Amino acid sequence: MYSAVQINQAAAALLALWQQRTRCDGLPDDFRPSSRAEGYAVQQAVGQSQQHALFGWKIAATSVEGQRHIAVNGPLAGRLYNDRVLRDGASVTLYNNLMRVAEIEFAFCFARTLPPSDSDYSVDEVLDVVACVHPSIEVPDSRYNDFVKAGEAQLIADNACANLFVLGPGADDWRDFDYVNQAVIVRLNGERVESGFGRNVLGDPRLALTWLVNELSALGINCEPGQVVTTGTCRVPVAIQPGDVVEADFGALGKVSCRFGP
Repeated sequence: MYSAVQINQAAAALLALWQQRTRCDGLPDDFRPSSRAEGYAVQQAVGQSQQHALFGWKIAATSVEGQRHIAVNGPLAGRLYNDRVLRDGASVTLYNNLMRVAEIEFAFCFARTLPPSDSDYSVDEVLDVVACVHPSIEVPDSRYNDFVKAGEAQLIADNACANLFVLGPGADDWRDFDYVNQAVIVRLNGERVESGFGRNVLGDPRLALTWLVNELSALGINCEPGQVVTTGTCRVPVAIQPGDVVEADFGALGKVSCRFGP
């Protein structure tokens, strides 16, 4: 049995890596989580052990390609904290960032609470409590030297590769947007690169949002007013380096951009 002592040991180790912006080869065998449930228990303990408030949630591995890349069988939920959230146009450090990619994402903000439920929430029930939708850019990272081989339990414990997050302005008129087929225009240093599409996010970012709500519900966790859920990259992550500028145009949902520094 994975004990409270082991959970706290794993959480302390990951929190130290998070705070120091360093990484390890993997958590020691003595307290390494080995299941999704154990991974989420460590993730929650990390949150309880650090001083920054919960800003919202992220979803990793929302495409088959992304799942293959990190050798997991499905999406992973992670926490976002307010000390790592930046505004549109921000300068984003890549200091000791292993992954060095920008992920173009739809982010949904809740207007009301969704408490845990005995049955799954439907897409319509989830959308009924959405206040607005933001264009966003996630800049993930890992506390593992080889995150591709860390396994889903360790990745979940590490907040599903959460790191920095750039939030664009909220769009109130979001219901009629074509989340499946509308192209998200992406530019790197002013040059247009491959566009993103919501269909690359579990088929529809609204489905991804609903998955997240039900994943948290099964864990006994509320979705709270003001929390933001970023639903996963809508195109292959953009490789970046210091000096690069990434811009994403979500059409009627608005634009978001950031510049990367050392």
